[in-house]
Amino acid sequence: MKYRTMGTDPATRLKVSVLALGAMLFGSRTDEKTSFAVLDRYVEAGGNFIDTSDNYAFWEDGGQGGQSEELLGRWRRSRGIGDEIVIATKLGARPLAPGTGYADNAEGLSAKVIRESAERSRERLGTDRLDLLYAHIEDRTVPLRETVEGFAALVAEGTVGLLGVSNHAVWRVERARALAAAAGLPGYEVLQYEHTYLRPRTDVPGGLFPDGSLGGADAQLLDHLRAEPDLTLVAYSPLLKGAYTRPDKPLPTEYDHPGTPARLGVLKDVARETGATPNQVVLAWQIGGPLPVVPLTGTSSVAQLEENLAAVDLELTGEQRARLDAAR
Repeated sequence: MKYRTMGTDPATRLKVSVLALGAMLFGSRTDEKTSFAVLDRYVEAGGNFIDTSDNYAFWEDGGQGGQSEELLGRWRRSRGIGDEIVIATKLGARPLAPGTGYADNAEGLSAKVIRESAERSRERLGTDRLDLLYAHIEDRTVPLRETVEGFAALVAEGTVGLLGVSNHAVWRVERARALAAAAGLPGYEVLQYEHTYLRPRTDVPGGLFPDGSLGGADAQLLDHLRAEPDLTLVAYSPLLKGAYTRPDKPLPTEYDHPGTPARLGVLKDVARETGATPNQVVLAWQIGGPLPVVPLTGTSSVAQLEENLAAVDLELTGEQRARLDAAR
């Protein structure tokens, strides 16, 4: 396994594996035995960066979520897992009532919610401190200053380490970071957005932002990452839920545009040259690229995990990477 460091403060920065494991469906669609087997193999391979959220997976049973955190808590206790494993979680998108969703009834990002939701997550995970805590989705009903101060208070108390943000407009991320810096408070240092090799359209409505755009790492966000070297991008859905390799998994509609066939063609060429799968090439492209990107993959079997783990040691040549980058 290979590792990278996230964060700048010695008191909160984290050394994490370059491949993160998503636990979104653990404890719900993925049963406990399989979930434990995947987690055990990931740790055995040197992985130490596991991702979840307080609302996973509310859509599976019409509830409010919490199944994934609860399973990770049981796994930690049964295996004697301590601080050696970094578990990141999120808050802000948990439905306030069963049968609703984050679009119309989310818990939000008030100081009160941040404190209470973080406490519930610590209880479910069985830990006194959350290594990395994200603001999951935007809450424009609450002043940004209140959200910034709410997260910072938990860091000051020692119940939260590093702070992150997911699925926010870039201007709001930077405004929140500026507010934190001006007040001498810890701010967001980890960004979690959907990011893959294919480039999505940015004009498809129905996304996560109030203007209807998608929660993806677009050109603006990647440019922001280049300008702020202290930030790290955790890239969720890098493999598009199997769409690169499975005929029964069509590409999402936002990737239906003239530039996609060219990039898919180069991806397949490089996979053939390296003897790797397209999935492995996508992950290696992210891991070895110039920007600090940690791909986050969700797996439902040990076999899927093994394929992803092999990408850590896949070294693309400069020429292969240049062809992948240049495809339009």
